[in-house]
Amino acid sequence: MRSLRVFPRRTSYTPTDGLAFVGDPPLFPRYAVTAINVSVVFSWDRVAGERLAEAWQAQYPEATVRVGGPAYDDPGDMFMPGEYVKAGIVHTSRGCNNKCPWCVVPQREGRLRLLPLTEGYVVSDNNLLQCPREHRLAVYEMLSRQSKGAEFRGGIDARLVNAETAAELRDVRITELFLAADSEAGLGALSRASERLHFLTRRQKRCYVLVGWQDDTPERAASRLEACWQMGVLPFAQYFRGPETIARFDYPRAWRELVRTWSRPAAMMASHAEAVKCNC
Repeated sequence: MRSLRVFPRRTSYTPTDGLAFVGDPPLFPRYAVTAINVSVVFSWDRVAGERLAEAWQAQYPEATVRVGGPAYDDPGDMFMPGEYVKAGIVHTSRGCNNKCPWCVVPQREGRLRLLPLTEGYVVSDNNLLQCPREHRLAVYEMLSRQSKGAEFRGGIDARLVNAETAAELRDVRITELFLAADSEAGLGALSRASERLHFLTRRQKRCYVLVGWQDDTPERAASRLEACWQMGVLPFAQYFRGPETIARFDYPRAWRELVRTWSRPAAMMASHAEAVKCNC
């Protein structure tokens, strides 16, 4: 007897094995299952997730159907590679010791805690550099065994990129590494981190940039994004949406246009063509 996993929408992280489904249940074939788990990542998908739970329960009345996931403040105590994210994506820690007012991680996952290492090349930890050095070195050693270059997608804390951590990362085969600049006050740390990671190209050295928080404006956000570009990183705008958000694109058009402009590498490269020739 097996369990099925169901997801409201397909993303780049959605598993692709034969027991993972997106959307409503197929009429055929039927599976011999005891449990069906509906995993919801985004708060605006909760209604869809709960509807899917009812649809799958009707198709499989003998199974136990549950709805959960990050949208329901799951703290992520357990991680099985390939189960709720596709193979290759790993979490080596959960939580974060920072208390950034815009971030749900401290409330949802609590303080930083280490997880057993599993094999993969996409590291999605919230704050890898907060982990002890021994843990970080074990992560890098694991990454050295992978057939693909490492992708640090969780957001490397720019404030923690010092001479030691930069030297550690220099020895890792990196495809892409995301820093984070969530406020104007974070630009100084980003600049220093970018300089210490000078061995990475702009395409490798990327940066999440939070926009739309509190009294932010599209003009101020665009200025921060441009400042990040000038530091030699590839910025990606992320519009702030709190856990109460109920619609995926429920924010003003001016912000949508800004995010679209500053989330497409090809468009950014084209608009900064001269800089690209010199720095990429």
